[in-house]
Formats: sequence, C-alpha cells, structure tokens
Amino acid sequence: MESRLLSVSCFIMLFLVLVNEVGALGGGRVLDVRKFGAVGDGKSDDSKAFQDAFANACSYTGGRSVILIPKLTFMVNSAEFQGPCKGPIEFRLQGTMKAPAGMVGQENWVAFRYMDRLAVTGGGTFDGFGESAWPYNDCIKNTKCSRLPISFRLHFVNNSVIRGIRSLNSKNFHMNIFMSNNIELSGITITAPAESPNTDGIHIGNSEDIKILNSNIATGDDCISLGPGNRNILINSVKCGPGHGISIGSLGKYEGETDVSGITVRRCMLTGTDNGLRVKTWASDIELKVYNITYDDVVMNDVYNPILIEQQYCPSGGCDNSKASSVQIQDVRFNNVRGTSKSQLAVKLQCSSKYPCSNVNLTNINLTYQGPEGPGEASCSNVRGSASGIEKPKACL
Repeated sequence: MESRLLSVSCFIMLFLVLVNEVGALGGGRVLDVRKFGAVGDGKSDDSKAFQDAFANACSYTGGRSVILIPKLTFMVNSAEFQGPCKGPIEFRLQGTMKAPAGMVGQENWVAFRYMDRLAVTGGGTFDGFGESAWPYNDCIKNTKCSRLPISFRLHFVNNSVIRGIRSLNSKNFHMNIFMSNNIELSGITITAPAESPNTDGIHIGNSEDIKILNSNIATGDDCISLGPGNRNILINSVKCGPGHGISIGSLGKYEGETDVSGITVRRCMLTGTDNGLRVKTWASDIELKVYNITYDDVVMNDVYNPILIEQQYCPSGGCDNSKASSVQIQDVRFNNVRGTSKSQLAVKLQCSSKYPCSNVNLTNINLTYQGPEGPGEASCSNVRGSASGIEKPKACL
C-alpha cells in the first residue's frame, strides 16, 4: 500500500512538472541551440548554431517555437534574426550570450527585425563585453569616430514581450527600439559603469504603445531616451542610476523628425543621476511638437537637475547661441516630484524664444537642496504655465 501511494505521488509530481513545463513553453516545441551545434564554452563561435535554430523556428508552421539557450555561456558574433516568420517565437535565454571583443565598425550585435509575437524571456544575460571597446569611443571629440554595436535591437517588431532579461556592459546602447508597436519590457536589468560612454539603457524611436515596467537601469548615459516619432509610451516603476536620467530627446537635429506625444513616467526613482526628468532639443530650424507629457510620483535621490527642459542643447559646445529651437513643447505635467537635488538649481525650464513652452504645470514639487549657497532655486525662461500645492523650491511660473 505504501509503495502504491509512493508511485501515485511520484506520478502526480511528474505530471505537475510536465504541465508547468508545457505552460512555460506556451505549448511550443523546443529547439535547444546545442542540437544545432552550439558548444557553450564561452570561447567557440556559436553564431551559426543560433542562426540555424532561428531559421528552423521561423519557418515552422505548426505553432510556437522556443529557441532555448541553456545555462551556459555562448560566444556569438553579430547576429541578425529577421522575419517575417510563420509562427510566434520565444527566444528563451537562460544562460549568457557574450559578444566578442572589439567589434569596432559594426552597427549591431543582436538584432530582431520584422517580427510579430516575439517573446524574449528566460532570466539570462546579454553580455556586450563593452570594456573591450569603450576606449575606441571618442565620438564627443571626433565626428568621424568608429561605430560601435548596439547590444540588442528591435526594429519593425510588433505585439511582443521582453521579460526578465539582463543586459550587461554594452559597447554602445544596450537596447534600441525602432518603428515598433505594442511592446512590453518588464523586469529588465541593465548594468554598465557610470563612466562607460554612450551606454544608453533603452532608446526608443518612431514607435507606439511601448511599456517599460518594473525595471532597474544603471548606465553611463540616459537610462531611457525617447527620440522623435514616439507616441503612447509608459515608463512605470523603473529605478534609474547611475546615468543621465530619463530623457525626451534630443530633438530637432535631423530633417524628417516627427512629433512626440503621450509620454507617461510614473512611480520611478532616480538615484545619483546627472539629470532627472529632462526634455532636450537643439536650437535649429527643424519644426516638431512635444506634447501631452506626464511625470507623476517620481523620487529623486541626490540628482543634478531633477527637473530640466533645455532647448539650447549643445553637449559638445560650439553651437550658435543666437538661434532658437523650433521644437514646440506644450501640455507638460510634473506631479508629486520629490526628494533631494544635488544642485541648487533644482528646477530649470529653459524654453525656446521662438516657440515658448505652454501649459507647463508643476504640482506638489518638493525638492530639497542642502548646500552652502542657500536653499534650492527654480529658473524659468520663455515658459507659460502654473504651479500649485507644495512649491519647493519656490516656483518661477
């Protein structure tokens, strides 16, 4: 009797394991990259095995395919995974994909293009091996600098999820999302040293309905940067720092840029960043609008420039300061922004004399500065709006 009960118990446990595994896979078939020749010793070039596994999955007409990258380290050169595919694909990264050293002059490391219903999951790591390439990044001083690859690209990708993965030490941007729609990124961890150049966490351009949720981003540049053409972007419960903050822009540099609207940053925390909530535009003749922007319930911990609109953006110097930006900013709400400023000028709204900012509202701003110069300050130029509730520093609107 005891042995029968033990057998039944073992059967139930096995059944539950199988059910959980099938559920985790979404009912799809599993393609282990090792079956396509991947070694996973961190030294051998496993690029072809990854490409072959993807080609198999992309051509499958029987439903979902799961490309499994087990808990080993796989060295992969520049990898382009391009659809359209005949069914949904889950790229389940449980181990580590590691980039080779250098890669100077390359645009991408891992890129997904023209995909629908893509899932990138598994809790694993994209290791960009950026420390091998950062010394080559002299773009601030050299306009003809060599290109370094972005670690992870989503271009023309729709209806997809990126969940629970890590990006470590990218050579350039960690993630770039372009011309994509209905993407959810959640539980993402992005890490690079504060001094690493141009290691933006997540950059988004010309995309719509993007969500970044419950993530931790520590970089040498913007934690999240939103370029032109973005609509309906939600950034919720993100921790940022070190880095340059959460930025809209820069905008107004290139012909053909389009409006930015419907941006919401909510329940975020920024710690030790160079900037906090920033909108940056170049002083140029390129016209576009930035509107319907909401920042709500944001905590600052020792942040320089916690609230910043700068429409004379010129990071390298040498710009014509007599020109005004042609980017019009309107309908911007800063609600319940609180914490500590590392600079006396906690709120700086420097708008365009050509197209002044309009309907900028500050509600319950409580930013403390403790320094020898005195209390925190706010500065406004070419801006129309209102302030209500807590005003610390005293509002300049």
